[in-house]
Amino acid sequence: MLAVFGKHTMLLDGDNIRIDLNNNLGFSEEDRVENIRRIAEVSKLLNDAGIIVLVAAISPFEKDRENAKNIIGKDFVEIYVNTSLEECEKRDTKGLYQKARQGEISKFTGISSPYEVPASPDFIADTQNNSVEEIINQILNYLNY
Repeated sequence: MLAVFGKHTMLLDGDNIRIDLNNNLGFSEEDRVENIRRIAEVSKLLNDAGIIVLVAAISPFEKDRENAKNIIGKDFVEIYVNTSLEECEKRDTKGLYQKARQGEISKFTGISSPYEVPASPDFIADTQNNSVEEIINQILNYLNY
């Protein structure tokens, strides 16, 4: 946990969550739905304790993002990290996209499983045309910090 602007914050990373809390889930549609639901429930608990939670997870289905919003409530802010598939593949340090394209990983988001672009996110982070620092400043401005 980190204090930023006098606020306690917590980062929930999709990979780390799958190591412990969601280690019994795979990548079927049902498991993806449950993964996002659990992350939303944990986020709600942390929000209720006064902690600002940033969730860095791929949530490929609009219905799951809506469900997360319903669970979390008024404190939910959907930030769509808008990055092309080609750019994601360039940045892939784990080689997962290549494995998915070779058929070694099934149901991989953007390759063999769909990704539904958010219809109306609260904020769009354009990572191809802005630096990380610029995006952070844009988000902080959006949040009035």
